[in-house]
Amino acid sequence: QVRLVESGGGLVQPGGSLRLSCAASGFTFSTAPMGWYRQAPGKQREVVARISFRGAADYPDSVKGRFVISRDTARNTVYLQMNTLKPEDTAVYFCARLIGGINLSPSLSPGNWGQGTQVVVSS
Repeated sequence: QVRLVESGGGLVQPGGSLRLSCAASGFTFSTAPMGWYRQAPGKQREVVARISFRGAADYPDSVKGRFVISRDTARNTVYLQMNTLKPEDTAVYFCARLIGGINLSPSLSPGNWGQGTQVVVSS
């Protein structure tokens, strides 16, 4: 069965950095596109990064240039490096296995979720 376990969240000051990790199991990680999403209180869950099985990535404008998604196939792990964090980045961050294709097409959607990890950006 698919299992996604996030870690690495916490409290960080504005301008700081955090690296989130997502350990994946129960599916063929090497061919699966993956994504990071976040949900702030009172807001809808939104995508913050996607990565194809080949390592191509895309980001929304809100995090482009500050967040970097990567994957380590040997460890079945996907990472989200978050730099220059802002208070508006405060949210629960979720890892997702994406389904509906193998490349970063608009048709991809989350098929499985992790339990989430809280990120708080505050002074």
